Amino acid sequence: MVALGGLLLATAGAVHAQSVALAGMLGSKALLVVDAHPPRAVGAGDEFQGVKVIAVLKEEATVEVKGERRILRLGEAPVRVGGRSGASGRRLVLTADSRGHFVNSGTINGKVMQYMVDTGATTVAIGRPDADRMGLNYQSGQPVRMSTANGIAQGWRMKLDSVRVGDVEVFGVEAIITSQPMPYVLLGNSFLNEFQMTRSNDQMVLEKRN
Repeated sequence: MVALGGLLLATAGAVHAQSVALAGMLGSKALLVVDAHPPRAVGAGDEFQGVKVIAVLKEEATVEVKGERRILRLGEAPVRVGGRSGASGRRLVLTADSRGHFVNSGTINGKVMQYMVDTGATTVAIGRPDADRMGLNYQSGQPVRMSTANGIAQGWRMKLDSVRVGDVEVFGVEAIITSQPMPYVLLGNSFLNEFQMTRSNDQMVLEKRN
């Protein structure tokens, strides 16, 4: 498994996407920079320029804009949040974090999900509890049997209407729904193969294929 992180920017659609960065921490508050506004200290549950802070940890904050959640980390470039759900960006820049993996938010069929990029996975993989939460009709899909650490498990193969990361959206993505819960949605090669991937040091650039 190769897990990479630090989602940076892609071009926004016609609906304005806000640029949000974590500039620092002030006690239990996150110092946010939103678009061109001066930095503002915002605590969990509070809102600034349409950006709501969900949680504040030691060096990161989870924010939400128009139902889309993102994790901001100190020292990382601004992310764009709250753009058009049908966005058509073509480029993603992923940066490995100090832990060697990355977790962030995107959407599947318009529903928020927490994902991890996994170049070793054949398809997008989703645990059953997440699939239920997102309202995926997986039981009408093709049943499959999978080998797991705990033996053979039941799963379902289906196609997702859309998978969106940042401002890049891919349609008709093959996925496996596992009967076991998973901590994150794994973005495997059924999503990643839509891109030309290049790697340089701790960065991976995904350019959407024509």
